[in-house]
This record gives sequence, structure tokens and C-alpha cells, in this order.
Amino acid sequence: MNGITYTNTKTTIPRWTNELHLNYPLGYAYETDTHFVHMFGNGNGFYPIQIGLTAIEKKQGNLNDWVLKTFGATNIQPLTIEIGRSIEGVWRPSLYFANDVHQALNNSPVEMRLAQQSLRLLIDKLDELFLYIEPDYTCLDTYSHKNRELLILACTEVENGWKSYFSKSSTAPTNGRMHTTKDYVKLSDKLHLNEFRFKLKAYENLGWFSPFINWDIAAPSTSLVWYDAYNKTKHDRTSHFSTATLRNCIDAVVANLTLHCTKFGPWSMFEGNDFFSSLINQHFTGELVNPRTTSFYVHHFEVKAGTRNDLFIFDLHREGWAKKFQVDQLVL
Repeated sequence: MNGITYTNTKTTIPRWTNELHLNYPLGYAYETDTHFVHMFGNGNGFYPIQIGLTAIEKKQGNLNDWVLKTFGATNIQPLTIEIGRSIEGVWRPSLYFANDVHQALNNSPVEMRLAQQSLRLLIDKLDELFLYIEPDYTCLDTYSHKNRELLILACTEVENGWKSYFSKSSTAPTNGRMHTTKDYVKLSDKLHLNEFRFKLKAYENLGWFSPFINWDIAAPSTSLVWYDAYNKTKHDRTSHFSTATLRNCIDAVVANLTLHCTKFGPWSMFEGNDFFSSLINQHFTGELVNPRTTSFYVHHFEVKAGTRNDLFIFDLHREGWAKKFQVDQLVL
């Protein structure tokens, strides 16, 4: 079953504010045997889909005409993922609640906790580095042994994340021996890595960090400047010590934040009630930039017999009508 996504330009739901679309400008819709289904979505931050704002109405006519009449839909596009399906280890904004994240991405709380511990270590080391090098534009090219130590550790963790995806997908190395960036670069599009960006809260003047934004299949190693620096200074410190810069360290740590989001979602990082979330919120803000909304997952449910035929909103999560996602293996 395929669905559509679009931009909302009006709200016509009885007994609801007629400005709902201003706060939730994105729409996602599909049809069941008996009803049309619409969900509102945010148009900023991490673009959550509000399954608590699920609107349904008995079918009459076709789906496109319904969303045009009811929500003033513009820029209607087909979703690339079938309704109720997800891809293992690839987070998309519809996954908000912890149970949904673990089920739809096929991971566990234990696995997530271990990943959080590794990330905490990297952030602690970055914070320690800031005691000696001020994160200012004039200092971003500063290098030192402590920088090199953090850069190597952070990039090793990035490689560990990359390898986990290839291990699960059982994809053989291009060169027949071991996976390299010629293989890993395939993850850029599959995991939507270039959509993520982060900012240091205490040093907002540095702007956003998007470590994967320029990853290019034509230059899979050198297009990742921070990763190229890691390779150089790891294998030849004497010649390339100066590549272990503060800028590259920040990018490498943010790359780990990005990979954590793709595997477990951002909500445990930014909306948790534990020490890990507190640490993340102390240092970082994050968001998606121009995400491919056609790639978002959408919850599937079957309308129960006897459901009202008129247009109304209900909370899909609270009612417990949502089905479990059917999880597909990542193909690389």
C-alpha cells in the first residue's frame, strides 16, 4: 500500500482550530478499505509526524481529491516506502516513541545503551579539549596530541558504525578483501546522512556542523575532510600532524552524533530523562535540513468496524490501533 505526502494550506476539521496547518504544514495520507487517513507533520527540527493528530473520514472519491479538498494539499508526491514498512537501522521522523524505534529499526535498549556510553566518552573528551583550546574561529585549525587522540578515537567509532551496517546487510567488499570508503560512501544516501546537522550551544558563532554534507562517491575518502585527516595523521603523524585540528575533531564527534541518530533516532538524545540526554542537551542542538519527506515511514492501521464516517481527529498511539512495522533489510 502506497501513500502520499504534501504541504497543508488549510484546516477544515470540525471543532478544531482552522490554523492547525500553520503549526503542522506537512501531510501524509493513504487509504484503507473504508477510510482515508491523514497525519499532520512538523516542518522543522527533526520533522516528527504527529500520529496523535490522525484524521480519518469515510472514503468518497479518490485520495488526492480528498487531501486537496480537506487540507488544501499542494506539492503532492508519492511516498517511496510502503505504508507500515521500515528499513532496519534507518531512522525516519515518524519513529518517535521508544517502542516504535526499537521495533521498526530492529535494535534493543541494551544496544542503544552501549552506543550511548561510547558517545558520552567522545563528548567528555571534546569538552575536556575545550579547556585548552577555545572553540573560536581563530582556533579551529589548532592541532595538538590531544586533538589527534580524540580524532582517532572518534573516527574509529565512525568506522565501527559503518561496518555494523555492512555486517547486517551481508554486503561483500568492493575489493574482495575489506570494506573501504568506496563501500561506505553508499551509506550516505541510504542513511540520509547529509540531512543532519548540529550546533554547539555554547559556541553558536561557529555555526552548524554537517560532517557528511560533501561526501562524494567520486572521492569517497578525501571528500570527508575530517576522515581524510584521521587517515593521514594515524598512519604518518610526522608528515600530517597538523591535520589533527580542532575543526576536524568537532566534525568527527558530530559524525558520531549523526550515526547515532540514524540508528536509534534523535529523541533519546534530546528528549530523554537520563544523564545521556542531559549531556547532549548541554552541548548540542540538532535538526534535519531539507529532508526527503517522500522517504518517511508512516504507521499503518486498520479502521475498526463501527468507526465514525465523518471527518475527525484521534490519537493513533493512545488508541493502540497502530500495527507493528514490517522491517525490511537494508540493501547496499
